Amino acid sequence: MKLLRYAINEQTYCGVLNGEEIMRLGLPDLRALMSPDAAFVETGQLDKLADARIMPPLLPGKILAIGRNYAEHARELNNEAPSEPLVFAIMPSALIGDGDIIEWEAEMTAQVDWEGELAVIIGKTARKVSAADALDAVFGYTIANDISARDLQSRDKQWTRAKGLDTFCPLGPVIVSADAIPDPQNLRIVTTVDGVEMQNGSTADMIFDVRFLIAHLSRAFTLNPGDVILTGTPAGVGKARKPPQFLGDGSVVSVEIAGIGKLTNRCRVL
Repeated sequence: MKLLRYAINEQTYCGVLNGEEIMRLGLPDLRALMSPDAAFVETGQLDKLADARIMPPLLPGKILAIGRNYAEHARELNNEAPSEPLVFAIMPSALIGDGDIIEWEAEMTAQVDWEGELAVIIGKTARKVSAADALDAVFGYTIANDISARDLQSRDKQWTRAKGLDTFCPLGPVIVSADAIPDPQNLRIVTTVDGVEMQNGSTADMIFDVRFLIAHLSRAFTLNPGDVILTGTPAGVGKARKPPQFLGDGSVVSVEIAGIGKLTNRCRVL
């Protein structure tokens, strides 16, 4: 099942995507489906996908992200593979949806990079869960693009500003329910910029898999329904290319994950 948030005539709805139609749900947001007594309420209204503006699939409480979780990506940036997950947080204000504009000020950064990632949506409270039970806490999966200002990342010596600027976390377009993806370690991630393939990797190559990440994070933080975990990016980022290649004004970046869909955003430099 593919779930999404969308707007028509400035009104926001939740729905189930079926091909080119959206079955509208009588829910204020998708978190309503995460409660133990959730009711799946259909309104009977069908909307055309072509008429809808796709929004981030939910407004999360926490966005937790993992750095250098693919060995080849660590190597391409001349970093060692980590011995335990590198955890950082992204501001919820960075969220945008499919089709929205990634924008930044030229005076702020000149090295804006892409990072296509699998994102995990937590569906129930998880605290100190085991890796064996970790997937029971998953509501579903979506696509993220962890946009990164590499020059800020180098100057700041940590990642909060470089990866947390407004518009720097495209998410969506849909959440695919967990039952439709029984194995999150068997998904292909492909990122293109202006139609040219830049990343082509598999979640099978994660250093720390989704089960481990949920268990690890839940030891430090209580994971709540609606929290999002970005699981890291495969090799192929712009900084590692020779010469380095970054996003610019008018660039179009897409991240596609088999079984979920494609997340596409255009860039604008202010």
